[in-house]
Amino acid sequence: MKKTYLLEVELNKDVCEERIYNTIFQENSKIIFNHIFYKYGNEEKAHDAVQEAFVKLWENCAKVPPRKAKSYLYTVANNLYLNVIKAEKVRLKYADKTLKTTNETPEFLLEESQFKEKLNHALNSLPENQRSTFLLNRIDGMKYAQIAEMEGVSVKAIEKRMHLALKSLREKIDGI
Repeated sequence: MKKTYLLEVELNKDVCEERIYNTIFQENSKIIFNHIFYKYGNEEKAHDAVQEAFVKLWENCAKVPPRKAKSYLYTVANNLYLNVIKAEKVRLKYADKTLKTTNETPEFLLEESQFKEKLNHALNSLPENQRSTFLLNRIDGMKYAQIAEMEGVSVKAIEKRMHLALKSLREKIDGI
């Protein structure tokens, strides 16, 4: 009661006065901490949010009247904590994406890059009809009959092109 009475007497004073600021801190810091901690369950981050809220109150002390300081602190602490949660979600989302794409060793990435170069070179060296047949079948997933119809040739001709393309690729790329 005594602290609250002091604050009520000092309502016309400025939060920038150290005594008023200290009173606001003593009366509200633990309550705001408990609110944030109970709401979000992380003690360390709750301490950080409360501390940062009081720093912001001090930085804006001339703009916040003492009677509105408590609600200001609740709002700032809660918003700061929500920003932390939002940033963590973004970090986790980004980390998931980078883990999926970069968990390979540098040696693997180098070998993969070299293999892609060999494959592109081998594909580019194929005759155009073999290359298009190979890519339509293996990349686009088209059946031989569909390719034959599209190219205006027999299915046997497509089978022959595919056989020759695969034979050529095996010769030019080790390990296929």
